Amino acid sequence: MRPSAPENSGENSGGVHPSLLERKIIHVDMDAFYASVEIRDNPELSGRPVIVGGSPDSRGVVATASYEARKFGVRSAMACSRAARLCPGAVFIRPDFEKYRAVSTRIREIFSRYTMLIEPVALDEAYLDVTDNADGLYAVQIAKKIQQAVREELGLSCSAGVAPNKMLAKIASDLRKPGGISVVLPAQVVGFMRALPLRKINGIGPATEQRLARHGLRVCGDVWEKTAGELAGMFGERMGAWLADRSRGIDGRRVQTSRERKSIGCEETFARDVTAPEILRQELAGVARQLAARMEKRELSGRTLTLKVKYADFTQVTRAETLDGGGVFSGGDAGGIYAAALGLLEKTEAGRRPVRLLGLAIRVVSRGSS
Repeated sequence: MRPSAPENSGENSGGVHPSLLERKIIHVDMDAFYASVEIRDNPELSGRPVIVGGSPDSRGVVATASYEARKFGVRSAMACSRAARLCPGAVFIRPDFEKYRAVSTRIREIFSRYTMLIEPVALDEAYLDVTDNADGLYAVQIAKKIQQAVREELGLSCSAGVAPNKMLAKIASDLRKPGGISVVLPAQVVGFMRALPLRKINGIGPATEQRLARHGLRVCGDVWEKTAGELAGMFGERMGAWLADRSRGIDGRRVQTSRERKSIGCEETFARDVTAPEILRQELAGVARQLAARMEKRELSGRTLTLKVKYADFTQVTRAETLDGGGVFSGGDAGGIYAAALGLLEKTEAGRRPVRLLGLAIRVVSRGSS
């Protein structure tokens, strides 16, 4: 049974874990963001299944889909060819990230009217710490004002979760999509978490979910029945302690107003599997140039280059090189990036096995002077 949380703003701190009493966090998540922007800008698309991503006859993936398309089972990260089969009448639109970034900037301006403690997670979602806001408003009041402003000023819809910490707020924001608000008060956390599927906790993916299920752990309440020693024996001390906390709704992370980029990368998925070495080298050179351009634009540099190769059977390998002696990969040196990437490519089976995707990423260590 899906947990729910009533929309009210009362508080009750009796018997609540101390970490749940400190903050008032809002997680704002735009509803089908890319698709909604496209529909807003082209009203003729209203009511139609819209898929933003690659061409339906390509090997691209779905970036996002309108709710009309989701009714057919279309989901983000799904192959566009499969999405086309599931939803034959869908309208496919190539993403325009410059436009989405511009809209995202305006959304964050709306957030800043209520707090400067904003942690963007992506173009379409962010955490806000509104514990001490200038207007003295309840968090749920601010969430409603943000929804109204986004709707009236930008013609878009967003959902929000209000809770004492980031984990709970993110889970709550997904409960009443699209356009809803869910509130989890400190006194409600135990009841909210007890029957919550563990898969709902950010950081637990399909593989971890299966691993937990093999131990009979499917909902948060199942974890509560295990001792710290039992969890450590199953998953190791670190994960066992993490799971014990998260299953109880405990998350001490603060909203981070500045997040240093850890890596920058780009990749290319081929329309057809590639085996010919000369074509692989050409494609790798293009990816290297694209990565160098992105780094130059953002004034980034780094010492560790990672190559990703995905073969036709979807198995994936990575190879990495770290420069010694203070050397760095920079945006002004596409040739150096390509040369290093080519050396890494030779350490894979690319050219002997057909390749579906090539990608490059650099771990950022510094930002150039402006």
